[in-house]
Amino acid sequence: MSDRWSAGVIPYAEMGYWQPDYQPKDTDLLCAFRVTPQDGVPPEEAGAAVAGESSTATWTVVWTDRLTTYEHYQAKCYAVEPVPNVPGQWIAYIAYDLDLFEEGSIANLTSSIIGNVFGFKPLAALRLEDMRIPPHYVKTFPGPPHGIVTEREYLDKFGRPLLGATTKPKLGLSARNYGRVVYEALRGGLDFTKDDENINSQPFMRWRDRYLSCMEAVNRAQAETGEIKGHYLNVTAATMEDMYERAEFARELGSVIVMVDLTVGYTAIQSLSRWARRNGVILHLHRAGHGTYTRQKNHGVSFRVIAKWMRLAGVDHIHAGTVVGKLEGDPNSVAGFYDVLRKGRYRADPAKGLYFDQDWVSMPATMPVASGGIHAGQMHQLLHHLGEDTVLQFGGGTIGHPMGIAAGAEANRVAVEAMIKARNEGADYLTEGPEILRAAARRNRPLETALATWGDVTFDYASTDTPDVVATPTPA
Repeated sequence: MSDRWSAGVIPYAEMGYWQPDYQPKDTDLLCAFRVTPQDGVPPEEAGAAVAGESSTATWTVVWTDRLTTYEHYQAKCYAVEPVPNVPGQWIAYIAYDLDLFEEGSIANLTSSIIGNVFGFKPLAALRLEDMRIPPHYVKTFPGPPHGIVTEREYLDKFGRPLLGATTKPKLGLSARNYGRVVYEALRGGLDFTKDDENINSQPFMRWRDRYLSCMEAVNRAQAETGEIKGHYLNVTAATMEDMYERAEFARELGSVIVMVDLTVGYTAIQSLSRWARRNGVILHLHRAGHGTYTRQKNHGVSFRVIAKWMRLAGVDHIHAGTVVGKLEGDPNSVAGFYDVLRKGRYRADPAKGLYFDQDWVSMPATMPVASGGIHAGQMHQLLHHLGEDTVLQFGGGTIGHPMGIAAGAEANRVAVEAMIKARNEGADYLTEGPEILRAAARRNRPLETALATWGDVTFDYASTDTPDVVATPTPA
């Protein structure tokens, strides 16, 4: 290490950022980066460069390092492993001392880990695959304002997936007609309806008019059904002041839930989470924009990392994939996302893309939301892949029903209750699912029509984001 203080440009691996003998501490924050080095750059040097540029390093030695205990503040790349069956890609494991991060700040965490290094020239591509958040750091975040257990108690709904729908068309309706969609869907049997990510306050429908019409619809549906209902009122806006104004108005109208887009930024999400906790309002997050950096396997940030950040930031809901819908979603990857959001702790599982053990130390769980191209005919698959602690949102699969919106909602409600009943009675509901649905449809015309309309609709495209390791079947 004495050479470290020689003048000039020194490889990162020689500056102490490559430490293959390092044993991560329980308090270290760990990252798994997929690195694609430029030609001629050894993988160990690439991993060391990521460690250096995401912690203390610059391109040359600086004498002010002598004014710190620089070894303490250096990130350490402690292992580099080739990606199976992908030549030229490596997983670099990097440990960061907890002192590098401000307590309870997603903005500081992300500025450190992904702030500068993704544009680094020695790397052809870089992707953050997973993080181990140590319990010591988890405990500096309050997490979701309510969590799954408290949300179900708020709503008095147990033992089945919650049902929702995004109002369609999501752009162009007047406030009154928008409210009509909400009313029909909720009275037909859904638990929630929602704004979509790009409904804010446009000339065709200003936010205050929409809130009034939607809450009138919610209240009428509650009175008719005797159930608690909700509409996700999107409070996304240009400024934090505007967002607070919209959220306060939603609360004054009696809404149980508000919504925000991922595009507002991590600090705004944490601020709104604090407001939601203080005011007893469920916070739904639409992951708008995530696919621009989560979808491709060689560069960006995996959604499992975004899911971890958002559970820390404190959201009660987040869209997390459907497996069988129209949006990207490998079954094993989605299972990993749902574990990140719902479990109190889990072990590393490469088949699900989970690189590290994770202990959430009693942090409330975030409810995964499945939306995008799903319909009643897939209910057995949805329950199998996603479980019951999820929100299943059928937008077109409700509002596009030939018999009308309320009939579309009824079809979804009958389908989910029939499938839950079969599961509780011990049926092999995944295998027998189509027959279970047909039997229920013989007693319910809306479901019969839904199955006839969409029963054969699938979206069979290869997933681009899949785990690198596939579980080996165990011989019978």
